[in-house]
Amino acid sequence: MSFKYDFVKNRNLYFIISTLLTVVGIVFLLTAGLKLGIDFDSGSRVNIQANETLTNESVEEEFKSLGLEPEGVVLAGKNDQANVSFKGALSKDEVAKINTHFEEKYGEPPSISTVTPTVGRELAQNAFYAVLIASVGIIIYVAFRFEWSMAVASVVALLHDAFMIVAIFSMFRIEVDLPFIAAVLTIVGYSINDTIVTFDRIRENMKLEKVRTQEKLAEIVNRSIHETLGRSINTVLTVIIAAVALLIFGADSIRNFSIALLIGLTFGAYSSIFIASQLWYVMKSRQMKSKKTRPVEAEPEI
Repeated sequence: MSFKYDFVKNRNLYFIISTLLTVVGIVFLLTAGLKLGIDFDSGSRVNIQANETLTNESVEEEFKSLGLEPEGVVLAGKNDQANVSFKGALSKDEVAKINTHFEEKYGEPPSISTVTPTVGRELAQNAFYAVLIASVGIIIYVAFRFEWSMAVASVVALLHDAFMIVAIFSMFRIEVDLPFIAAVLTIVGYSINDTIVTFDRIRENMKLEKVRTQEKLAEIVNRSIHETLGRSINTVLTVIIAAVALLIFGADSIRNFSIALLIGLTFGAYSSIFIASQLWYVMKSRQMKSKKTRPVEAEPEI
């Protein structure tokens, strides 16, 4: 059976591209690190409710008149609300000064919350544990539902997608906050879903015939990718359209979430098509070489 494009044949090219991107990402993370928001670093957030239309400039001027320099200002509602962030915790005197100033100006004091370095570290650790637990759960599920080699390939592709989001946020100095973690976990779900769909088709195709050669194995992988390619692309494009709409029309507070979704969806589609199946093919080929006396068949479904 012939195909317009041989995914398996060009697998080394995909592996090289992903390896290079990973190395570049590691270099940026080691040298520049992540630009952590106050959710993961010490800082304070002031939520202002005004009785007039606000602008970023007017809010910044109000705080400068108090001798304070905001880290960022995000407008919400009908531009009558402002979320103002500060690096480092505000002192009691600064909090009192802010409350008095804005209560006199808008009739009610703002809401002020503070994240200490300890809480920031705990949030970062919990986010890491969330991704780790999700990965372990996926390994267990795919291993029972399919086979261990597919589980390993799925998690490698999943971690590849999550790391690319982190790396690009480091490269372009985009702030990492709690919505960013929500985006990463969302991408974990979409990525593993596309990968499992492809692996399910591979398993179904392998049930129809015994595989004795690597050429036959490559044919099945190629056929399975082509059979699920349209579905994968359509699914990702549908979600990308929604993410772009959020990025363009959504509030500033979810902008980083939308950016992370776009990056993750793009790499999720890439890894499902070009990485996971090819990685499984490599592992299965090695298994065939070590068991030349019997054909390789799909493991029975549990």
